[in-house]
Amino acid sequence: MKKLENYKSMIILIGAIIIGGIIGLILGDKAKILSPFGDLFLNMLLIIVVPLIFLTITTSIYKMKEPKRIGKIILTTFIMFLVTSLVAVAIGLASTYSFRLVDSTNGETIKESLSLDENEEKTEDINLLERTVNTISVNDFAKLLSRDNMIALIFFSVLVGLAMSMSKEKGEPFYKVLVSAEEVVINLIKIIMYYAPIGLGCYFAAMVGTFGSSLAIGYIKTFIIYTITCAIFYFIIYSLFAYISAGKKGVKLFWKHILPSTLTALATCSSAASMPVNIDSTKKIGVRDDIAETTVSLGASFHKDGSVIGSVFKIMFLIYLFNMGNISIFRIAWIAIIATLLVTAVPIGGGTISEMLIITMLGCPVGALPVLTIIATIIDCPATILNVVGDSASAMLTSRLVDGKKWLK
Repeated sequence: MKKLENYKSMIILIGAIIIGGIIGLILGDKAKILSPFGDLFLNMLLIIVVPLIFLTITTSIYKMKEPKRIGKIILTTFIMFLVTSLVAVAIGLASTYSFRLVDSTNGETIKESLSLDENEEKTEDINLLERTVNTISVNDFAKLLSRDNMIALIFFSVLVGLAMSMSKEKGEPFYKVLVSAEEVVINLIKIIMYYAPIGLGCYFAAMVGTFGSSLAIGYIKTFIIYTITCAIFYFIIYSLFAYISAGKKGVKLFWKHILPSTLTALATCSSAASMPVNIDSTKKIGVRDDIAETTVSLGASFHKDGSVIGSVFKIMFLIYLFNMGNISIFRIAWIAIIATLLVTAVPIGGGTISEMLIITMLGCPVGALPVLTIIATIIDCPATILNVVGDSASAMLTSRLVDGKKWLK
């Protein structure tokens, strides 16, 4: 009975999403009328993200008793992000090389349909140093309170945590205030989750109802192959990561607690909105609070397995479309990883900068942007699932390296 009670909320959530999907199929475009109810849930989650990031990171850094632990966690986390991203690139390349996304005839047809002007205005050169500064900092404190500047917020939170740690006695009162605020935010998340079945059900219904069905054969093939690739990565690769982290016990706990994160990602298509649920799921797996909070918070902006694979698919789609057979695997991998770092943790539409970077680095015409926009739209849902779940898997790998073999007691 106790086990059944633990799965009660999960069963309700699954049921709500299934019902929402059925309603979306039946109503079609009319399902948009339910969109406001879904948007309400999404907005509430997105509002809580900024204070959640600040409070969890600052308090986690302050709680670290060993001065070297914060550096070790962050360094190990980014190493794991890079390793898992490279695995994602390899899987994406294997999938797109095995199945040609667009045949030459269809590719030429699509190419001719694009409005490509030989005298198109060139985009500004990207200054790497300026982009870096603008990414990790803002010129007004108020701008830190926006999810559009999440990386700058994370950087600021780390600095505040370190500043508190430099003066333990004087920093203790401020720490207690933040811990109190963190507890309030956690309780607020619990209140929001009571609305989850209604919000997720309506959001999913609207998404299914408005999803376009008139896609060219190239897009259909891309969606099918990408979805299968994501399923393989989700079940096999993440099971492998969990096994490497903590053996059979790690695999068992991973799959026991990861479903809420998966369902939230599935319904919202937002890494940011899924972060509160994902942090909770990662802790339930057995990952220590400081690693779970740091890895998942950083992962929402810096680590996206699904988007990395998606970038590979976008790149290969353009290569097949424009018959660019002279692009090396290493160049594809480099472009995919760099482009993915620019994808923000927001719902559909946040990857425009990434797509423009892919086009620029490949030397393709700007008129190809709509091609990538369509791909981004149809793969967004499975991509978000990998983006979210991958953070939990990375947290387990980080725990294995930071806390040793017996991190999962």
